[in-house]
Amino acid sequence: MKKILKGFGYPEVVWLPKGERSFLAFICICFLIAMFVAPYPNLAMWAGFLFAAYAAIANDSIQTIGTFIASNQDKKWWVLWIFIGGIFFFTMLYSWLILGGDVSHGRLTSKGFEKAPTSFHFLQIAAPVFLLILTRLRMPVSTTFILLTSFAATPTAVGGVLAKSMSGYILSFLIGLFFFLAVAKASKKYFTGKAKFGWTIAQWITSGTLWSVWLMQDAANIAVYLPRSLNTGEFIGFTSVVVVGLGLLLFYKGGRIQKIVTEKSVVTDVRFATLIDLIYCVILFYFKLHSKVPMSTTWVFIGLLAGRELGMSIMKTGNNNILKALKLGIKDMSFALMGLIISIAIAIGVNEQLTVSLMLNTIPQEFVSGIVKFFSKLGF
Repeated sequence: MKKILKGFGYPEVVWLPKGERSFLAFICICFLIAMFVAPYPNLAMWAGFLFAAYAAIANDSIQTIGTFIASNQDKKWWVLWIFIGGIFFFTMLYSWLILGGDVSHGRLTSKGFEKAPTSFHFLQIAAPVFLLILTRLRMPVSTTFILLTSFAATPTAVGGVLAKSMSGYILSFLIGLFFFLAVAKASKKYFTGKAKFGWTIAQWITSGTLWSVWLMQDAANIAVYLPRSLNTGEFIGFTSVVVVGLGLLLFYKGGRIQKIVTEKSVVTDVRFATLIDLIYCVILFYFKLHSKVPMSTTWVFIGLLAGRELGMSIMKTGNNNILKALKLGIKDMSFALMGLIISIAIAIGVNEQLTVSLMLNTIPQEFVSGIVKFFSKLGF
């Protein structure tokens, strides 16, 4: 069994090593805090937000600034912090001013998420803690599913998020595959030696744009705990917590989950990092225009990386052969599916109206309907 797990790159132990007692103690404290604050909505709201902000930043670092961190390891961490933190603040400020206090860019106005919670279940507060554990195990699970589905009012809402996310995975996989099949040989020929400074400028522009577009999709994951319209004090608290978290993330160069990026072929090359960020940005912007339904950007990202890795392996321009590329793609997707299963279990545990039978009947119908509707719009 260990050989099979090791072959796909899975952790051979499914729980934390004995040496990580401090992390285990931290997790236990978080669970205790979640248990004690759950009956008090005003405390639970901010405790859930703090846990969610920390967990989402730690897990989602690979998607938008993962390649940015990997290809800018020679830069001072605080320079990257000013750049990334500044974009976060102004992106949130724009939404807050234009949408009357909403920092989710309208994502939490979609059906099933439009009402702010007035009471909290223990599992809703503890959901980000489960995400921290999965992140520690280097699993690229979907923050959207883990955090948002626990607040979903209907199975239809969950099915809509799942359909949009799977559409994103399929589309990004195909784009990544065919794009890098087309440019792999040319990139190997021309992307040699040290990149010119113009590529660094291009990467900072594409990474900054991607980071802003990504926030328009995923800020809902942590804002879901808070009122749908924040006052000035709440907005300052919201932005301050996340900016500090980003500083810690960049100081530690992305943390353990960063390996999901660095194990792929030549992502530390600023030229390849720029291409990945550009494609990812275009895909996310398209989905932003497509609908206001939240989606898992994690699924889009791992789909893009899987398609790119397979395309480069087919053309023999990457570091991995076809079998290794397929293994990496299967491993990342299986972790994402694990997160989906956990999130649905949490949603059922939180909401008495969401029974197992209802979820099993409704989600597949909404999923198929959403997939068909999406690809029919593309002309398939």
